[in-house]
Amino acid sequence: MRATSIIYRKELASYLRSPVGYLIAAAMLLVCGLLFQSQALGKEGKLSAEVLSEFFRYCSGCTIGAAIALSVRLIAEERQQHTIVLLNTSPVRDAEIVAGKFLAALTFLAFIVLASFYMPLLIKVNGKITMSQVLVGYLGLILLGGAVLSTGLFASALAKQHLVAAAVALVLIVVLLQLYPLGLKLDEPLSGVLQNLDLWHKHFGLGFMKGILNLRDVVYYVAISYFFLLLATKTLEAKRWR
Repeated sequence: MRATSIIYRKELASYLRSPVGYLIAAAMLLVCGLLFQSQALGKEGKLSAEVLSEFFRYCSGCTIGAAIALSVRLIAEERQQHTIVLLNTSPVRDAEIVAGKFLAALTFLAFIVLASFYMPLLIKVNGKITMSQVLVGYLGLILLGGAVLSTGLFASALAKQHLVAAAVALVLIVVLLQLYPLGLKLDEPLSGVLQNLDLWHKHFGLGFMKGILNLRDVVYYVAISYFFLLLATKTLEAKRWR
């Protein structure tokens, strides 16, 4: 735990000191705000609950983009700067490296996501929403972001360069986002399996986005995060002994 804590603090400090982290945060909040204003608040005749759902729809897309941008540098940058040797020769396990970097990226992403908290509150100016709907939606955003971060971290562990890692992460995320529509075209039981494995539609779009909290959706995102973090750990272990 001590090693994980050290890596966590070091990685989080690098986000706070680097202009890249702030650029990602600014870009996400800007795009999310523009989409919210033009596509959600800008349309007349909508119920407050519908406007809130649309906010979380657009914000989830921005969260996915920010999570990919934050995660692909985590391991690949160590290789590019040749500092991976220091990690490999230090008394730190690969699981601790992965955990520390993931938790730091998740903390920074959570700060960015929560910085948009004022946007759904604007709906209350002319409408009515409950705080439970907002909190459930933000919980979903953080869980979705964590799942994407773990996927990007796995891609970063595979690649030697940022661009390659970004390409691999993007392909993985696109595949996970297409499982639900693909499942609709197939017969059971494969149809149900693919729909439940989808990264967004089944668990976020039909759950968190609508203010519905299901334990099944929480378990899904935690399981996806654990799976890709495990793959990232095993990838680092394999590369250590090459």
